[in-house]
Amino acid sequence: MGQKVHPVGFRLGINQDWQAKWYAERNYTRFLLQDLKVRELIRKKCPEGGIVRVEIERARGEVNLTLYTCRPGIIIGRGGQNVEALRAELEKVSGERIRLTVREVATPQLQACLVAQDIASQMENRIPFRRAMKQAAFRTMQAGAKGIKIKCSGRLGGQEIARVETSHQGQMPLHTLRAIIDYGLVEARTVMGRIGVKVWIYKGQIIPEVRKESAAAEASKVS
Repeated sequence: MGQKVHPVGFRLGINQDWQAKWYAERNYTRFLLQDLKVRELIRKKCPEGGIVRVEIERARGEVNLTLYTCRPGIIIGRGGQNVEALRAELEKVSGERIRLTVREVATPQLQACLVAQDIASQMENRIPFRRAMKQAAFRTMQAGAKGIKIKCSGRLGGQEIARVETSHQGQMPLHTLRAIIDYGLVEARTVMGRIGVKVWIYKGQIIPEVRKESAAAEASKVS
């Protein structure tokens, strides 16, 4: 049996939040296609922006976009020229008024998509994949992660037969719902073909708070 449960979708509503926060009954299909076009345009226009995720919120007559990135200077540009040009293109694609906000990510080493992008870029520059995986795992663990898992699949090292290489350090409780696990998937476009890079990062667990009433009731039962 294949283990293909998405770790982010598995924890939606528990410790993961939705990246598209809107509700529609009649125009659901149109809004969904707009979201896909907006995300694709952002990915094409900002390939080196280090974008972690894009959150979309819809209000009356306008769309609120929040870009989380580790390189806000590249996206904003000198005097805000890049972000204004990006906003204009997004408004043409969506056909609605867009309010764009850029927020910086403090620790890029703990973002799975950025770690996967780094490994993929090193593979495209002909750096040995084992070295890239080992260095990325070391930096992530040094940044404070509880565990990391990296899986690369494809024609690794230019071999004719595709295979899978996995690197694992620390803990990785994929079946624990309260575990905070970030997941990223990036494809490296090499001369010999595409190589898939998957990264799981375990950041810890959410410990539920004990209510005072229940704690007092248990104490009275014990006494």
